[in-house]
Amino acid sequence: MEMNKGTLYIVATPIGNYEDITLRALNVLKSVDYIACEDTRHTGVLLKHYEIKKPLFAYHKFNETDKSSYIIELLDEGKSIAIVSDAGSPGISDPGVIAARAAKEAGYTVTAIPGATAFVTSLMASGLDLSHFAFIGFAPQKDAKRKKFMEIYKSYTMPLIYYEAPHRLIAFLNTALEVYGDRMIFISRELTKVFEENLYMRISEAIAHFTENEPRGEFVITITGLEDGDDGETIDINEAARALIDEGLSMKDATNKLKELGFKKNDAYKALLEIKEE
Repeated sequence: MEMNKGTLYIVATPIGNYEDITLRALNVLKSVDYIACEDTRHTGVLLKHYEIKKPLFAYHKFNETDKSSYIIELLDEGKSIAIVSDAGSPGISDPGVIAARAAKEAGYTVTAIPGATAFVTSLMASGLDLSHFAFIGFAPQKDAKRKKFMEIYKSYTMPLIYYEAPHRLIAFLNTALEVYGDRMIFISRELTKVFEENLYMRISEAIAHFTENEPRGEFVITITGLEDGDDGETIDINEAARALIDEGLSMKDATNKLKELGFKKNDAYKALLEIKEE
């Protein structure tokens, strides 16, 4: 394959199963002058599998700005460069955007080589209505910032798609329960790998499941959107209130439980009082 000199290729690679790489991606990786990798060791394993030998250099979130300048220098010399991430499509919650923008601003051609993307793979198996959806990516790590960030999307009626690491999954789900209430979610892990798992359940059920089963692998979490006609505070409040009353909780304890689920105190008390008076 003849490369266009002074061209930057953004190349998608498999998210787990090596058979998911495209013929075009392989041809590009075989033909470019350099390959910029999120982790040279990780990409080296993939390249070795396909008997590809090319000069590699690290390009990750900690050096993305500096290495983007280096990429422009190589393009100035007429070199062709491919950017790959550890898995999936560069630029989607992975490095790649800064170099692509810099190359375009410098007048060079930027060509995307499509392939696997984790959230698209998960959505394909979800069975959810995908006429519209919002890809959010990773939420902030700290609890307060994560809650404030997730509240931005609380009124969206379309599915919300998040990424999360295994060691932060439970904290993420707890915040999701507080912000969105006990919505249904589709959660995927180890996509395209031997132990792939896809679950459709309520957020509270997911918390219980992964409390008993240690989270492993990277997660794609799709949270169903706000239902039409709901105001964001009463999605399940009557059902939740009734369940708490049936459990024998006092008004005070039931109100506090509903507050923990993200409902306002006044709305919680009103719902509980109406059920008590039935």
